[in-house]
Amino acid sequence: MAAVLSEGELSPSTPPATKAKRRLPQEFSIFLVLIGIAALFEILGWIFVGQSFLANPSRLQIIILQVSVIGIIAVGVTQVIITGGIDLSSGSVVAMSAMIAATFAQSSDWPKLIHPALTDLPFIVPLAVGLTIGAAAGFVNGWLITKTKIPPFIATLGMMVSARGIARWYTDASPVSGFTESFAMIGNGLDRWMPVVIFLAVAVFFHIVMRYTRFGKFTYAIGANPQAARVSGINIESHLIKVYMIAGLLAGLAAMVAIARIKTAQSGIGMMYELDAIAAAVIGGVSLSGGRGKILGTVIGALILGVVLSGFTFLKIDAYYQDIIKGGIIVLAVVIDQQRQNKMRKSR
Repeated sequence: MAAVLSEGELSPSTPPATKAKRRLPQEFSIFLVLIGIAALFEILGWIFVGQSFLANPSRLQIIILQVSVIGIIAVGVTQVIITGGIDLSSGSVVAMSAMIAATFAQSSDWPKLIHPALTDLPFIVPLAVGLTIGAAAGFVNGWLITKTKIPPFIATLGMMVSARGIARWYTDASPVSGFTESFAMIGNGLDRWMPVVIFLAVAVFFHIVMRYTRFGKFTYAIGANPQAARVSGINIESHLIKVYMIAGLLAGLAAMVAIARIKTAQSGIGMMYELDAIAAAVIGGVSLSGGRGKILGTVIGALILGVVLSGFTFLKIDAYYQDIIKGGIIVLAVVIDQQRQNKMRKSR
């Protein structure tokens, strides 16, 4: 089978000038943007609010905790985008996984029917249910895309609508609460930093997978050139299903972290999460054309998004303006990516 280059690798024939240009990772530039945005809000904070933006530990904790849930989803969405696809169903899958798994996380008497000494189901049961529901939704997305050949946009749009409907139907749109202490620890353990720990673990794991394994190399190859990937012997259909299943599974994991943290599940949870996840990936340098991007960039992109939204709140900017500006940031990131793609095409 022909060798497949992962994202960022250079062939032996790559000109020295091109190698020199790529010595500075794109993620470093994105990180500098993050520092610049944080510094800007610090200055604006002293000018308009009379307070420091960065010196408030509780504000920084809230930013990181909010970023964690979106970040977990964004890690999965990043892999989908790298293949040249898109996943619009993440937020609805979060809601569906949350509502179904929440009913298994409640403190109740019915586990005693299984065994008299069993008061509550262990946290692993609702966690497994949430992950399974998410992976199943991802499998359906991948199957529809590969078997029926419909565009990923349409397949995941259908899942977005259906999953949200299932979330509302399952409990008749009623909230679910009263979780067991063991399940609540998923979102509140380690002195409330557990969501961050889970996010970092997921990011590190998939960074290694995407950079050093055949799975990652195949993912980049499919996004860069599907025809060449097929000729190289890659089973594109099987691989795409795996990628969408991972995206769904991580959406299910994000759902478990989110509801465990707030100790309640509502059918409206996850609204617009898919767009925030896509925004984090695009801001982090993942190309919507496929074949380019890194998990590290997505992590930084999620932090940028979190800092921007928190900074707007800090400056007391209305939520309406926040959405407008966030949309502008997404469009700007896509425009920059398109310009980068055009430069790469001209240099070939």
